[in-house]
Formats: sequence, C-alpha cells, structure tokens
Amino acid sequence: MIIDFHAHIFPEKIAEKASKGIEKFYDMPMRSDGRVQSLLEQGEKAAVDRYVVHSVATIPEQVESINQFIIDTVQQYPEKLIGFASMHPLYKNIEKQLDTSIEAGLKGVKIHPDFQKFLMDDEAAFPMYECIEGRLPLLVHTGDYRYEYSKPERLARVLDRFPRLTVIGAHFGGWSVWGEAANILHGRGVYVDTSSSLYALSPEEARHIIDQYGADHVLFGTDFPMWTALEELEMLAKIPMSFEEREGILYKNAVRLLQL
Repeated sequence: MIIDFHAHIFPEKIAEKASKGIEKFYDMPMRSDGRVQSLLEQGEKAAVDRYVVHSVATIPEQVESINQFIIDTVQQYPEKLIGFASMHPLYKNIEKQLDTSIEAGLKGVKIHPDFQKFLMDDEAAFPMYECIEGRLPLLVHTGDYRYEYSKPERLARVLDRFPRLTVIGAHFGGWSVWGEAANILHGRGVYVDTSSSLYALSPEEARHIIDQYGADHVLFGTDFPMWTALEELEMLAKIPMSFEEREGILYKNAVRLLQL
C-alpha cells in the first residue's frame, strides 16, 4: 500500500493558474496542473492507493470556500482521498470552522506561513494552534532560505509553547535547509514528509535525516503537482532502509497518525 501524504489540489477552473503560481513562487517547473483527475491518473501509474489532499488559504476570506471544496472532493472520492482543512491565523471563526471540518470527516489542517505571510511563532497565530492542539494533526510548510516566516526554529518555539500539538513538518521539516531543520527539530516528536526534498539530497543524506527524526515519524509525499509519484518513489527506493521502515514511510506511519 502507498499513501501520498502531501498533494495540493485545486478546483478545475483555477487549477492550471494555481499551479503556475506555485511554479513562479519556487521557480521550479510543475509536473502537472493541480486537477484532482490528474492526481489520480499520475498516482495510478505508481500504484498509489490514497492521497492526503489540501490547499492553502492565502487570505482569511478563502478558508471556508477552500474547505468546502476539499470536503466535496473527498466525498466524491471517499476511497482515494483524505482531506486536510485549510486555516489562516487571521480567520475569525477558527473553532467553528474546525468543528465543521471534523464533522465532515477531514483528518488534519494545513498551513503555509510563506504563502500566508505570517511568522509561524507570532502570538497572533496562537489562538489557531490552541484550537487545533489535541484535535487534529497540523501539516506545516516549513523552511525556505528566502523567508523568515517558516524557519524551523520558529516551529521549534511553537512546539515548546504547544506540547500537545501534533505537527508534520513538510519537506523533511525544512525545505532548502534540510540539515539545519533536522538538527533543530529532531527529538521533538515532530513528523516529517519526504516531499520536495529527495531531488536535492543524496540517498546517504536522506538516510541521515530519516535517522534523526526516526523512520517511524517519516511520511511519503509527492508535493503534487510539483512532482509525480513515480519520480518520488524511484528516489525513495535509492535510500537504504529495511522493509519495515519502507512500509512505515509508504503507509503504516500515516495509518497510525491519522487513525485510518
């Protein structure tokens, strides 16, 4: 079994534009267009069974419409998709929206401090963490050498302040600052996903980072539409690990974390 823990999806009418926006932000070519059907088609080629899907509310006013899109899409493909809600620290009805998301079957929350332009450890974000803590896992885009918003040390301060917050640090806990992130975040119980990381790391470097976090806290992810599952699985296969570790990363850790 394979679970892709990190896939962005967008409504049909804006999918291509949204994907191009990500491409421009990171100056990296997209492999796909962000449509749900494209995700399922490319995943089928790699025998992916399920996908954790989400999107980002860049402004508070987008939270409700994005979450409704995720809810509707998951209900359309209940055997394939696992939905994460979007949240924004300046959104006014966080607790109510979280209740709605949980009642609709969403399994986590996704935030992206760089897109949303807030410092991860800003006190203005604390009410959001307080609402999420102990209720749902929080998938956080972490790390970008160009910005202050999502630095790994900011996530460390959030974890210190909210010890019951279950966090998945995307991109091995620190995109573009992988080694620094692992040195800061290891031993804190944080989960990480492999998305948008393996292209930049040697198998030996990736193995070292996995050891720092613990293989039981690592989740396979593609960062669709950035990469394809086939590409990511080929790179993952080059990392030396046991059969049990590989099974954990591909699906068992996700099943345990999300209580599937």
